[in-house]
Amino acid sequence: MSNAGAVAMRSLCRWARAALCALAALVACAPALAGPSHPADGFCMNEDMTQALLPAPADADSVREARSLLRLLLQRAYERSQALGASRLLVEAAESDLDEARAERLPSATLGLGAAALGQHQGDVHVNAQQAQANVQLGAPLWDAGRNAALTRGRERLLQAARQGDREAREQVALQTVSLALERERFGLQAEAYGRQAARMSCLIGGLEQIVAADRGRASELLQVRNTLRQVTLAQSQAQSQQRQVEIRLRHFVGTDPLPQAPLHALLREPPALERLLDDASHAGVILQLAAQLEAQENLVEVQRAEHRPQLSWSVGSSQIAGGGSRWAWSGGMQLSVPLLDPTAKPAIRASEQRTEALRAQRDEALRARLNQVMATREQADAAFERARLSVEALEGSGAVRQATLKQWQQLGRRSLFDVISAENDYHGLLVTHINAVMDAQQSTALLWSLGPGVAAAANED
Repeated sequence: MSNAGAVAMRSLCRWARAALCALAALVACAPALAGPSHPADGFCMNEDMTQALLPAPADADSVREARSLLRLLLQRAYERSQALGASRLLVEAAESDLDEARAERLPSATLGLGAAALGQHQGDVHVNAQQAQANVQLGAPLWDAGRNAALTRGRERLLQAARQGDREAREQVALQTVSLALERERFGLQAEAYGRQAARMSCLIGGLEQIVAADRGRASELLQVRNTLRQVTLAQSQAQSQQRQVEIRLRHFVGTDPLPQAPLHALLREPPALERLLDDASHAGVILQLAAQLEAQENLVEVQRAEHRPQLSWSVGSSQIAGGGSRWAWSGGMQLSVPLLDPTAKPAIRASEQRTEALRAQRDEALRARLNQVMATREQADAAFERARLSVEALEGSGAVRQATLKQWQQLGRRSLFDVISAENDYHGLLVTHINAVMDAQQSTALLWSLGPGVAAAANED
């Protein structure tokens, strides 16, 4: 045999040995790549556990768990919120103002006491005395041109506005709490998805290390997988950091006590019908608050007008003077007050009327903006639900391509490792896209509930 033939034969033998080693490594790695036969074996390339990240259709148990978690979240948030404490104090202050207005029509009494020293000098006569005086006055309005009635109605409307403000404050606390809980769920699912992808890359690295030990020419593939693993690990670390940041903000609302885990997306499913949402939005707390403030301002105008009309009241009184000539007197009667000239009356009334028109414009604009926000948010929710549905279909196709690519790569060269990595990246990228679409849909649904009947109502919705 010639030297060239011997060299060729030795090269062929080395290639055969490398191929046999690679085949042995792939055979050893194939069970791991295909998925474990038992959960205790690990989850390298396990399809079932990756698919488990996809939100499952809501059933009775998951809905019950979600409702229980939502009630617990809201209860803790309400108990801890300083903003709600302030809004409740404003309601109590408005109740006190109303009591004051109602009490104005009742009789009022005043007691006056006084003491004085008297001295009188006339010629050689010097008189010094001490004198004490007491008087009691009782009175009440008889007719005030409707001033007190308008003032009472205005204070009642302000009390309604304060109560609606408290309702809106509760709703804002509820929305922020639920939104943060959903964000925590979002980043938790993302971190888990990246963790599954990192596990698959680690599995590939384990197989390739055996292959490269027999065939150094495939070292670039090992470098590529390790680089992909670093990128996936970085994405997982970022998702975990974002989850921790959200948890810190959530603890501000619900405290540090641990919360049970429940799929909130099972509760906030399809949003209510648009017609119902629009009707609920027109009766939302912020809209009713502005409407009550408008009615209160209209009554304030009536109060100002009544103050510049004749006023009739009655009063009785008694006084007693002791010392320096004691005497007793009483009086009783009615008093009529008729305004004749007040240059400030018209400008003050005109200013109140202008404030009334301003409040009416604010109410109308707020209602229009809220209805537009409901329609825009409903469109966002519908689009997010549609993205979630389409991403499931895309995931099914990507999963089939991913498995076929892996199988062909296992068959010694029909696909490159770069194709396997690309298929893995595509699949897990679609998985994260699906998670974001689902959670975006939940966020939009929660906002729709907040704009309408309230987030808390979702806990009792059938």
